Amino acid sequence: MKLSQYKYDLPSELIAKYPSKNRDESRLLILNRKTQTIEHKVFKEIIDYFNEDDVMVLNNTKVFPARLYGNKEKTGAEIEVFLLRELNREQRLWDVLVDPARKIRIGNKLYFGEDDVLVAEVIDNTTSRGRTLRFLFDGDYDEFKKTLYKLGETPLPKFIKREVQPEDRERYQTIFAKHEGAVAAPTAGLHFSRELLKRLEIKGIKIAEITLHVGLGNFRTVDVEDLTKHKMDSERIIIKDKATEIVNLAKENRKEICAVGTTVLRTLESSVSTQGYLKPFDGWTNKFIFPPYEFSVPTRMISNFHLPLSTLLMMVSAFAGYEFLFKAYKTAIQEKYRFGTYGDAMLII
Repeated sequence: MKLSQYKYDLPSELIAKYPSKNRDESRLLILNRKTQTIEHKVFKEIIDYFNEDDVMVLNNTKVFPARLYGNKEKTGAEIEVFLLRELNREQRLWDVLVDPARKIRIGNKLYFGEDDVLVAEVIDNTTSRGRTLRFLFDGDYDEFKKTLYKLGETPLPKFIKREVQPEDRERYQTIFAKHEGAVAAPTAGLHFSRELLKRLEIKGIKIAEITLHVGLGNFRTVDVEDLTKHKMDSERIIIKDKATEIVNLAKENRKEICAVGTTVLRTLESSVSTQGYLKPFDGWTNKFIFPPYEFSVPTRMISNFHLPLSTLLMMVSAFAGYEFLFKAYKTAIQEKYRFGTYGDAMLII
């Protein structure tokens, strides 16, 4: 597959700027791979497509307020710092992206908040855009983290062209978020409400939870035409015994296993035994899925509508089938479905 095959015209007004009023009332497009048919539903009707002992696999990662705005020493130039991951807790070292990158050198100090409540020193240039910062803070770790997060902003993707609102802190987070470490939300999970999860439980549908701490690699542009040459950024994944038991029992009993989002899809396919069963794992994955690809674990998936040329679009096309997915996207554009992070969803069966 080539990068240019993932280009399509997306009217900018179809990129959702705000979430739907209620989480489970987004629109839902059903793609049936067997019959090659498309249906239009509301997300909460997804329950009608699952039966007792089918499994939904959720990503329970939690987004932290990763975007900071500070000023450079002496010049006072405004610098945006995007926290990627904590490298060393004791030394307050963080792996970050800075913008504009060209203005920052090793040894520069950056000041954040009123009265410069937080100061950071650039100690390493890891990539052209990446840096390592050491935060200089007198208080204990909990106090430092509290200050850092108070100054941080909900890291909405840049393609949502608006100011971050207070309600984004809650809505750009799944209701089952538990383990902090993501800089982007697993967006397919945003459609689940507490009521819907309860109804799924009552129907006997099993829930398995995995963790993938979403990094910025999801939004990194692919700059090679030959997709086999694209390298994904590594992301931390955790698959516990309980999740493997739930998933593998469903597999043995030929029940449906639904990956809720591309992050779950990647996680499930990153730790598979030779017999095609899910294995416990705690480590990193840089798995990049694109057609043709034979899936071992998930039989269904839920996904949002992804932007042109994105690795997320490529992953979904491997699951749905390239031609069928693009037929569905064409329909979605005609029917004015909402695209992107806060947009509508599809269920591929």
